[in-house]
Amino acid sequence: MSAGECNPAATPTSCVDVQGDGRWMSLHNRFVSDSKGKEPDVLFVGDSLVQLLHQFEVWRKLFSPLHTLNFGVGGDATQHVLWRLGNGELDHISPKVVVLWVGTNNHGHTAEQVCGGIMAIVQLIKNKLPNAHTLVLGLLPRGRLSNPLREKNSLVNQLVQEGVSSLPHASFLNVDPGFVLSDGSISHQDMYDYLHLTPKAYHAVCTPLHAHVKTLLEKPAEN
Repeated sequence: MSAGECNPAATPTSCVDVQGDGRWMSLHNRFVSDSKGKEPDVLFVGDSLVQLLHQFEVWRKLFSPLHTLNFGVGGDATQHVLWRLGNGELDHISPKVVVLWVGTNNHGHTAEQVCGGIMAIVQLIKNKLPNAHTLVLGLLPRGRLSNPLREKNSLVNQLVQEGVSSLPHASFLNVDPGFVLSDGSISHQDMYDYLHLTPKAYHAVCTPLHAHVKTLLEKPAEN
């Protein structure tokens, strides 16, 4: 399912301002404005897991020195990231690596649709930043105990890994250090609300991620 019109997860869509404070569009406009005059080597884009990372020491220690921008917005699904990236957020920058982490908020979409949305973002990045490499991060498990969304995220990861495996300008990275314990549960010490990460969990995710991003930065530019 590659045609956006057949897949709501792959159809660029601005976020409905149900709360009435215009925060989503304000963040988007700030990202567009902030990118002007910046020369990042790395761009993180995605949902709250990306947005919140910016607040932790691991960001300042590992990613800020790599000249990194953070375009994360809490609650974003694939169709929202598609809209943001297609409406100015990539127009003034030329990062070497784009780290994409999105899809866990696509609650109403099938795994196949979510994969289609992620692949549409990868293609959009390729179109706008032909020399960049897109690193797609695997969706993390969620919920204290086994549940349908956890199973769906696992299937999304399978499909996306297959989808990017033949692309020279993109790759997939599983960043789950083993959050699901032997009894099938997730600890609140790793995910305080069984979705978002604690500082300890961010460290477990980001240490290998940082090493991987550095390796990508050292590679010659993509063609």
